[in-house]
Amino acid sequence: MTQSYKGYLSVVLHAHLPYVRHPEHELFLEEDWLYESITETYIPLLRALDKLSDQGTRYRLTVSLSPTLVSMLRDPLLQDRYLRHIERLMELAGKEVARTRSDPRFHTLAQTYLTNFTAARSYFLDTWRKDLTRAFRALQERGGLELIPCAATHGFLPLMSLVPEAVRAQIQVAVRNHEEVFGSKPRGIWLPECGYEPGLDDFLKEAGVRFFFTDSHGLLHATPRPRYGVFAPIACRSGVAAFGRDIESSKQVWSAEEGYPGDYWYREFYRDIGYDLDYEYVRPYVSADGKRKNTGIKYYRVTGPTPHKEVYDPAVAAERAAQHAGNFVFNREKQVEYLFERMNGRRPIVVAPYDAELFGHWWYEGPDWIRHLLGKASHDQQVFKLATPGDYLDENPHNQVATPSLSSWGWKGYSEVWLEGSNDWIYPHLHAAAQRMVELADSFDNPGAIESRALAQAGRELLLAQSSDWAFIMKTGTMVPYAVRRTKEHISRFNELYEGLKSHSVDVKRLEDMEWRDNLFPGLDYRLYKSRRP
Repeated sequence: MTQSYKGYLSVVLHAHLPYVRHPEHELFLEEDWLYESITETYIPLLRALDKLSDQGTRYRLTVSLSPTLVSMLRDPLLQDRYLRHIERLMELAGKEVARTRSDPRFHTLAQTYLTNFTAARSYFLDTWRKDLTRAFRALQERGGLELIPCAATHGFLPLMSLVPEAVRAQIQVAVRNHEEVFGSKPRGIWLPECGYEPGLDDFLKEAGVRFFFTDSHGLLHATPRPRYGVFAPIACRSGVAAFGRDIESSKQVWSAEEGYPGDYWYREFYRDIGYDLDYEYVRPYVSADGKRKNTGIKYYRVTGPTPHKEVYDPAVAAERAAQHAGNFVFNREKQVEYLFERMNGRRPIVVAPYDAELFGHWWYEGPDWIRHLLGKASHDQQVFKLATPGDYLDENPHNQVATPSLSSWGWKGYSEVWLEGSNDWIYPHLHAAAQRMVELADSFDNPGAIESRALAQAGRELLLAQSSDWAFIMKTGTMVPYAVRRTKEHISRFNELYEGLKSHSVDVKRLEDMEWRDNLFPGLDYRLYKSRRP
């Protein structure tokens, strides 16, 4: 693209799952969150991006991979369990091919699922030897992706600032883990739940991070008010840049009423053979406790606001995805042209962030939409340039100095999802544990081998207890007992380690059990929790 472009489009996909790993159970329902995302989101997205790269398309896309997700993708236990999962899906799809042989409409779809599952297994096992982080790294090295992390366990940072060392550790662990896995230090970071409060950027600067994101009102209510709204970043006094989410481009994708995924020709998420077919037939492929669940094999399209659903037609849906990608590009062209004129020749940046799991899992055609969008934006227009926030800062290093406001995304936009009646009980325990972790870090300058392991494990248990996912689940009312149990278990394990370290009587067998259960961040440095001195 020539230098005549009038602005930038920055598409950001935030990929995150809570750390769900249960070696003590052969089958564990919540681990399906990972397996479904690998099959339906990560592999289709990676293959779509591979195709663009192989075609020579010069696209740019930012992908945030949470450290908990990265840890699960690299875990041998979960890798082997995913392989068994996808092979069971292949078996089920094979049965569906036989069952539907007399009905061409469903038979063709069943064959498609079998083909897709088989291809997913091959991509996972044969191409990347079970480690999809290598696939993401390869795409970054080919120049299409800019990879960034979020905080270590997706902790909601504004509600952790009572103990600044805990905030620092969430960021430092994430940055160090990212550099170890992907071979380069990240230029940016995704703040979990877009949670920001003034001063948080100082921790980012300390970690070498150049940019982060807020929801729209985080920038719009900045002090002083930003001259260009969300269409240019602001520079915090630390020098770290804050980019704001564009409402218009987000609404086109997210809105249940107006967004693309609600198109009547797209696949219906809520009709799955795990619920539609005879129980005894699907029994081998549902939960360990015998409850029905989604299998990923779905035969119907959205159709409309009616219980009567028509059969899904992949060819029509694929065409709709291409049309919708073209519509999105056209709308961004008009938006950028309008903004360029109103900003007196300064090139605007339109930041369009989405949860990665929307694409493929919830919106089956989403990865194809992404591929068409990046392809059309690269080849079919000259108005805007695809860029990551890091690219933008390289070309536009001077930005207005301002301080974003306290903000988050989610209900009402000011942390209420993560601090309200259903989940407020967790914070006294989290703050007390964080203060105790600082105490431990200050107390042990030269720990022995067992003490070093116990200190690192205490850090892991604290980080896992701080995950914003548990408070979110408590608020939304889904899988609440599991979220409550996870919070209590991690706090309990932390306190057990604390007491053992303080009394110099660490129970080695208990420590080994905790390390076996919660084995993420093997190089965790407990000294990150040492007191922050002025």
